[in-house]
Amino acid sequence: MAKDYYNTLGVEKNATPEEIKKAFYKLAHKYHPDKKGGDENKFKEINEAYQVLSDKNKRAQYDQFGSNFNNAQGGPSSQGFNWEDFSSGFSGGTGNIDLEDLFEMFQGGGQRQRKNSKRGNDLEVEISIPLSSVLENQVKKIKINKFVTCTHCNGKGAEAGSNFKTCKTCSGRGTIEEVRKTFLGAFRQTRICPDCDGEGKIPEKICSVCGGEGRVKKEEVIEIQIEKGIDTNEVIKLQGRGGAGKKGAEAGDLYIRVIIEEDPVFERRGDDLLMNLPISISQAVLGDKIKIKTLEKSEIFVKIPNSVQTGKILKVSNRGIPHFSRFGRGDLYIQLIVEIPQKLTNEQKELFQKLKKEGL
Repeated sequence: MAKDYYNTLGVEKNATPEEIKKAFYKLAHKYHPDKKGGDENKFKEINEAYQVLSDKNKRAQYDQFGSNFNNAQGGPSSQGFNWEDFSSGFSGGTGNIDLEDLFEMFQGGGQRQRKNSKRGNDLEVEISIPLSSVLENQVKKIKINKFVTCTHCNGKGAEAGSNFKTCKTCSGRGTIEEVRKTFLGAFRQTRICPDCDGEGKIPEKICSVCGGEGRVKKEEVIEIQIEKGIDTNEVIKLQGRGGAGKKGAEAGDLYIRVIIEEDPVFERRGDDLLMNLPISISQAVLGDKIKIKTLEKSEIFVKIPNSVQTGKILKVSNRGIPHFSRFGRGDLYIQLIVEIPQKLTNEQKELFQKLKKEGL
């Protein structure tokens, strides 16, 4: 039975090499046999699909002939991984996967995350602002609960005057070694000591406020500078304003997602604005000069030409949204809506009867 490698990895047939690699990482991590809920057979299927789709030539042959192309060329084997694949990287146009990447997949974080195990968490918050507020630069204050540096111990995790002693768990090295057995074989792994967090030493007297972490949970007020012209779903990054790290380690970053509220009158389209302007039949026929309020609540006059139809759009230059991080503004577009009266007086009916006789 022909195998659908694209379906196995959950990607489209026009997926880029990077998308294929990302899908493989995600699925391999999910189905690894050492993980709870893992599936060895599924894991092998994923590997087989990746070995074909990550190789430019194999992928081209597969796209042309299907999975049967491997009968003639001794294609990918689903019986397991080859150690050479681990040491030299899978062949293909996506580049190599090194051991560090694989450990990161299979062991839930790997060396790279362990190197940053004390770094504070990145945080994301969402704020809503009215459409009219994007006309000017603004400062907004928000309150968030997060880890902040413990002021009692200045982030050291030890009581003032307390000495430090060598960690017995790691004998002062800051790391410990483990041997993990998998169906791929036994792997020796070095990881940060859980008792001293890689410091190699621990305080004789732990800080009574933070319990040795060097940080505590606290509500903090943060000021956010929002530039005029910002659009909905844009993200502002505040470096180092996320959660405080352990024992004085680097703080995470804070990401603020800005949501622009809908306005009852104006619809934003990029940096332009669109509004509907109801006009009477007489205004549509004879034309008029109408006073309207712009987004900034200032009043301007709009000239309605004669003989206009419903849907006619008028343009008012430089009355839209300021361009983000550059000079100038978008435009205001006014869509005319000719209103038909629901009720007419006898006099109005007579006038319309006369117009009807005139062919209007």
